[in-house]
Amino acid sequence: MTLDDMKSRHEALLAARWRGVRSIDVEGRRITYATDAEMASAISDLEKRIAVLESGKPRRRVLTSGSKGL
Repeated sequence: MTLDDMKSRHEALLAARWRGVRSIDVEGRRITYATDAEMASAISDLEKRIAVLESGKPRRRVLTSGSKGL
């Protein structure tokens, strides 16, 4: 899958999610997601793949946590 294909699928997924639709048509095939979480996971996966192709390396995520020391 090319970068342009990934970007078009990403845009289609975002548009469908914001409309409240769980089905999209891609290359003549209908893809239906069972839940919003499943669709969000697909969007996240595409975003990671696009970031890798655009930058050449995966994005890093920094997580912080706090504690009162009790």
